[in-house]
Amino acid sequence: MRKDRVASLLSREISQIVAREIKDPRLGFITITKVVMQNDLKVALVYFSSLGDKSEGLTILNHAKGYIRSNLAHRVRLKYIPQLEFRIDNSYEYGARIDALIEEIHRDNKKEQ
Repeated sequence: MRKDRVASLLSREISQIVAREIKDPRLGFITITKVVMQNDLKVALVYFSSLGDKSEGLTILNHAKGYIRSNLAHRVRLKYIPQLEFRIDNSYEYGARIDALIEEIHRDNKKEQ
């Protein structure tokens, strides 16, 4: 599906731009985890995770979205460069919470035996 190919391409390119070209020391270590395209390919939801303050990372990425988008225009050949909307990816924290709950259940089962 074209939407998935474009999302994969944008994910790679945005990752490189953020890692190599944005020189804000407050940004810390940012990982682009997923890009979801709308059906018309005009908006890209860019999910990221960070080791630092995620809300500050979101603010910095939102301030840099014009710069990132203009760099994308030079790197990829698309009819329209999509608008970028950055979102915090909390899937790691969600997964860690699920793991902790499962571990707690196992401990409770061992205590009952």
